[in-house]
Amino acid sequence: MHNRIRIHSVIVVIISLLFTCSTLYAASVKDRMAARIPAINALKDSGVVGENKDGYLEFRTGNQADKATVSAENADRAKVYDAIAKNEGASPTLVGQRRAKMIASIGKNGHWFQAADGKWYQK
Repeated sequence: MHNRIRIHSVIVVIISLLFTCSTLYAASVKDRMAARIPAINALKDSGVVGENKDGYLEFRTGNQADKATVSAENADRAKVYDAIAKNEGASPTLVGQRRAKMIASIGKNGHWFQAADGKWYQK
């Protein structure tokens, strides 16, 4: 009986730790993405990057001066899309494509977006 209680307690602690770690991890992704918004908006404003049809940033010019920021943003977006996909029972690709449509619909005039057929347009 005491062993069952001890095992149950250990399981509860492990589950709590896993939940806490995943929550902290999610918060750190969100915080990193929020911190990058000004730099990404500057890149979009200058036309250096656009939002592609798969929900990721893509360079539109040969100027890749802030490649680290774009790479980090795309890596975090991939993590978010994976998490949403697992939760919804969908593929990360589909989640990204849905997000791309939403970003394009609320996107700022002057920014570049890629249509589903692959053609780029400026809003």
